[in-house]
Amino acid sequence: MSLISFARGLRIAGTLSLAVVAALACERAHVPLPWMIGPLLATALASVLGAPVDTAAPLRNAGQWAIGTALGLYFTPEVLRTIVTLAPVLLAGIVWALVLGFFFYRVLAAVSSAHTPQEHATAFFAAAIGGASEMAVLGEHHGGRIDRIAAAHSLRVLIVVVAIPFGLQIAGLRGIDAAAPGPAQVHLGGLLLLGVLTVIGAFAAARLRMPNAWVLGPLAVALVLTGSEMELSALPRAVLNGGQLVIGVSLGTRFTPAFARSAPRWLAAVALGSIAMIVVSGLFAVGLARVAGLHWVTVLLGTSPGGIAEMCITAKVMQLGVPVVTAFHVTRYVAVLLSTGVVYRRWVAVSSA
Repeated sequence: MSLISFARGLRIAGTLSLAVVAALACERAHVPLPWMIGPLLATALASVLGAPVDTAAPLRNAGQWAIGTALGLYFTPEVLRTIVTLAPVLLAGIVWALVLGFFFYRVLAAVSSAHTPQEHATAFFAAAIGGASEMAVLGEHHGGRIDRIAAAHSLRVLIVVVAIPFGLQIAGLRGIDAAAPGPAQVHLGGLLLLGVLTVIGAFAAARLRMPNAWVLGPLAVALVLTGSEMELSALPRAVLNGGQLVIGVSLGTRFTPAFARSAPRWLAAVALGSIAMIVVSGLFAVGLARVAGLHWVTVLLGTSPGGIAEMCITAKVMQLGVPVVTAFHVTRYVAVLLSTGVVYRRWVAVSSA
């Protein structure tokens, strides 16, 4: 091992130690989602202050694998039949995400006084309710500033991940999910086989260049197994906690000192806009839930402007309609990814040229 890689290994080990301490402290303080929020806030603060925090892509992949696999275990045959009947509701969630993202784009464009195509591309892809890395890559491809796009998505996800769980805990809204994951017990042999199959699913998804492969690949494999009534094993709680921890660390380390200094007006607009989107998403969730016969909190988690892994973790840990929330986010994720570039080229790029 070279000196540089050894030094980085020490930084990663130190960061994980900080994250574990923060998670345990938050757990003791009864903070919602302590194994994600604690590491996220601790590493974000340390990173902004210039501490040498670090992480590695394989760690985030492992965390996403744990979350994807855990989510897939909820999709029993009964749950799958229920999800099929919710197709119109899921479509409404997709439309809502596109509309919300477009209005947020108009706000960011106005705040930044966007005039050039680059400024409009930056505002548009920063506002899109999609995966952070995917929107950053798409935005750069269309001439936008990847640093501002990535910063906007990172800040939005942090605000959503912290605000919604705290709000739900204060309101006493948790444990309303009737669905439980298919396997209830951990079986060592079944767990090993489940791990091998889901990791193969992740590599296959990555080979096919699927976005978020380490979430969607394992999720698809676990979904097929559970939906076919092949219940190999549940995941140990420690695995899920570890998955939350490394995802929290991955989010937190994005907040560098340069991030805090860059475009304060832009970041303020993103922060206020994110809070506003949470509020209006809550109103939309109440209305859609009444029509669909679902609990409004489940619909809120499904239609909120958060990331797929983070919102589905929230649903799982707080027992708030995991399969429905997962279905909302997976369908929205795919639809936004496929449509965002088209919408930009046909409407935004033409008008801003």
